[in-house]
Amino acid sequence: MAKVIMIQGTMSNVGKSLLTAALCRIFRQDGYACAPFKAQNMALNSFITKDGLELGRAQAMQAQAAGIEPSALMNPILLKPTTDVGSQVIVNGKVRGNFRAAEYFKYKKELIPDILAAYHTLAKEHDIIVIEGAGSPVELNLKTDDIVNMGMAKLVNAPVLLAGDIDRGGIFPQLLGTLSLLEPEELQRVKGLIVNKFRG
Repeated sequence: MAKVIMIQGTMSNVGKSLLTAALCRIFRQDGYACAPFKAQNMALNSFITKDGLELGRAQAMQAQAAGIEPSALMNPILLKPTTDVGSQVIVNGKVRGNFRAAEYFKYKKELIPDILAAYHTLAKEHDIIVIEGAGSPVELNLKTDDIVNMGMAKLVNAPVLLAGDIDRGGIFPQLLGTLSLLEPEELQRVKGLIVNKFRG
């Protein structure tokens, strides 16, 4: 079974996708078979695999950094917004249906078996899986049914690196505020902090 590491962020756009791609490239250059993984992604545009399945474009880019062919297994749940309050839900590369946000929040935990099946298939075929989180792990209105941040880390017992964006300012409140809102068992998963987008 593959080793695993996870990149989470203090908020959206702190650079999680590029950090994940960088780790995939580093592990590849070190001689490891590596694959990216993101349990749930929201994106208007998708990447189409050779077998006609959809996944997030970031995971396709990360696969290329790892030197492997993009696979829908790398992004088992893809949400493509259709309205301000709804999305098309794609599971393992295929359209499952259109859901309003409230409907999806009630439904998404039923997708955990799909997420784990995709993850374990990749883990059997690779030495290392680099998981990317989404947004922030401490959005209090989303934590209960989380399947993409600490919820995902718990499912596969992943250690976490927490990234913040110094370019926007407020790096210390970003990082320390996030740590202070984590549950004790979640906090134990955090093995390091990344000050990202540092210049000078």
